[in-house]
Amino acid sequence: MHRVAVLAADGVIPFELSVPSRIFLAAQGPGGEPLYDVVTCTVDGRPVATAADYSIAVEHDASVLAGADTVVVPAAEWYAGLTGPDSLPAGLAAALAGIRPGTRIVSICIGTYVLAAAGLLDGRPATTHWRHAERFAAAFPKVRLDADVLFVDDGDVLTSAGAAAGVDLCLHLVRRDHGSRIANQVARACVVPPWRDGGQAQYVEHPVPEQSSVGTAPTRAWAMERLGTPLRLDDLADHAGMSRRTFTRHFRQEVGLSPGQWLTQQRIALARHLLESTDLPVDRIADRAGFGTAASFRQHLQAAVGVSPHAYRRTFHMG
Repeated sequence: MHRVAVLAADGVIPFELSVPSRIFLAAQGPGGEPLYDVVTCTVDGRPVATAADYSIAVEHDASVLAGADTVVVPAAEWYAGLTGPDSLPAGLAAALAGIRPGTRIVSICIGTYVLAAAGLLDGRPATTHWRHAERFAAAFPKVRLDADVLFVDDGDVLTSAGAAAGVDLCLHLVRRDHGSRIANQVARACVVPPWRDGGQAQYVEHPVPEQSSVGTAPTRAWAMERLGTPLRLDDLADHAGMSRRTFTRHFRQEVGLSPGQWLTQQRIALARHLLESTDLPVDRIADRAGFGTAASFRQHLQAAVGVSPHAYRRTFHMG
């Protein structure tokens, strides 16, 4: 069983600490068997204070990191005060040094600071909470920081923005490990959105709508039922009763993406589900998901997940 070890430090933020166990422990195989084992540790195995008005006690010290397949570093309030490489306290640095090579390492929110201070992000892409991004960039100039996205998957090292973006990243890992069907089951059990693409903007303005505005949600629901048909921006704007310009502005305010980017995400999600759950030929899936041609579908899937439709099906087909 895949073991996930979560490293809690003094001042850990309770929400971020709880995300890995909530998501990974909800993942079950076809027979209801658990797919992950999740353990929580501190550097020395002793209780730590949280950022809230209580402390937590754990059953493990950092020695469990050496046997983990995935290590998660959730945010602690003081992490944003790390000033650069080699600024980690000795105990935390030693704990991270005990992780065996090849282990998948994940940070949630400003846990990114810890990975950067340990030298794990030098020359690599990463993200962190937008509020702390400017300070992070100054402290760790060798990191290729993208402060505008929800999470970054760089293979064996993954980083996320604040709070709910940690949920998105953990769901992404379940999807990467076991496919969309299992990830969607986890999302349903936890009552969270099944998929927010990592490249989605992490900070989206939500102004109070004008009294006459009904928003774009009804149009998004209408479009979801018609993904296999051509959907132009004019069609979406007409359904919403708005001009193209007004509709696009409202859409970006509510979703953080352009209508075209959002449609592509939804079509990719539908196509992945069909690859996993049916034996439909690739050209039929391309048509049903609204890509038109198999070539267009292959191009979009390669851009989104880095593999061809046939390779994706070989990995995740549930038949």
